[in-house]
Amino acid sequence: MLVFWKERLVLLSVPKTGTQAYMRALAPRASMVVNDPPELKHAPLYRYNRFFRPMFDKMGGDDLELAAVIREPLSWLGSWYRYRQRENLTGQPTSTRDVTFDQFLHAACQDAPPAFANVGAQSKFVEARPNGIKVTHLFRYEEQAALQTFLQSKLGVLPEIVPINVSPKRDLQVSAETEELVRRYRAADFDLWDRIAPGRP
Repeated sequence: MLVFWKERLVLLSVPKTGTQAYMRALAPRASMVVNDPPELKHAPLYRYNRFFRPMFDKMGGDDLELAAVIREPLSWLGSWYRYRQRENLTGQPTSTRDVTFDQFLHAACQDAPPAFANVGAQSKFVEARPNGIKVTHLFRYEEQAALQTFLQSKLGVLPEIVPINVSPKRDLQVSAETEELVRRYRAADFDLWDRIAPGRP
């Protein structure tokens, strides 16, 4: 998570949406960089609302705008699957090395997913809170130009954004039946991504 106090902007870090590259590139410009622990680095809106917002409000930051990046849901799940293929996870409950993508998707659509498919949901990450706190600006991961144009309007000229933590390439073929299951079970994520106007926050 990045906080730009003077610019009145917070960039939330939705996992597997490329925000780590922005955190590295923009950290020198930020007023606050939350790198650890992961639960705070990738703080969803409800955690931001609970832990960060009260502190910021007391310091006069009740007008901070929140921004987040959302990835097309099947691509997002594919990124999780590929990320958990890493060698250092071999033998761990979170490893997907012995699991096909189709099996991973079925597991991710269970009410209590096994560890390797327990990845949460983007719609839950940015779900508006009962007190009115919401993400002000949502961007599609697939449209980096829109995100960078927005950030430039807030921060001025941006440094080069170099992708990092790129997951290994894998075969992500999925059957029509499995895709239909994912679209039905994770409808809120697809609805969220569809609601983000292409090229605009």
